[in-house]
Amino acid sequence: MSDFTYVRFFEEIGISDVPLVGGKNASLGEMFQKLTGQGVRVPHGFAITAEAYRHVLDRAGAWDALHAALDDLDPDDVTALARKGKRAREIVYGAGLPPELAAEITAAYRQLQEEYGEDVSLAVRSSATAEDLPTASFAGQQETFLNIKGTESLLDACRRCFASLFTDRAIHYRIDQDFDHFKVSLSIGVMKMVRSDLASSGVMFTLDTESGFHDVVFITGAYGLGENVVQGAVDPDEFYVHKPTYQAGHRAVLRRLIGD
Repeated sequence: MSDFTYVRFFEEIGISDVPLVGGKNASLGEMFQKLTGQGVRVPHGFAITAEAYRHVLDRAGAWDALHAALDDLDPDDVTALARKGKRAREIVYGAGLPPELAAEITAAYRQLQEEYGEDVSLAVRSSATAEDLPTASFAGQQETFLNIKGTESLLDACRRCFASLFTDRAIHYRIDQDFDHFKVSLSIGVMKMVRSDLASSGVMFTLDTESGFHDVVFITGAYGLGENVVQGAVDPDEFYVHKPTYQAGHRAVLRRLIGD
């Protein structure tokens, strides 16, 4: 275990740590631990814990101001939602990072530089502790920042990630789901940036998404960033791989479709 209070490297966290690091970071930790030894190249990184988020607001005395901004908000009043959401983000961003937290983030960043080189670029990703509940999915409502380099840029991206817990759509969704804004915390994942903007990216599903058939892996891929695939901006290549045939050591691609 590292000596940090508010930082956990991926080898230190797993799927049981969702309350501490959120669903995204817990899954990344699980993947790093379970798959790296099997030859899958999972980028290394670290999570800034949900405790750090609460520490930021505690040190700044920001809770009362957040309650004043968000209590009794009518989500159907779009103008008020935009105004109060902007105010909530300003409060969190303006809270800054306590010196001890900034020092831990900087030290963890130095460790990634030692591993990957001084010029390593980073993905700074939000991971809310309420992501992917059985009755609701909170994933994707907070911000992610790509190609971050340098200590100051990293610290600023972390502040913006914390503030993004109060994007307009996140606030509205929590109200719709009857979920307390102040029971959700935000963890941040900082990891080596995979330069898919210079190559290709995609999404892999462990079953057939249309039929639910479990014996295939469904892979989509396209040149450039994965966001293009997720948002439907491109028509990706598609591959269906038959698991039993693959495990038997044979050619296993059942179907391939070339995208546009």
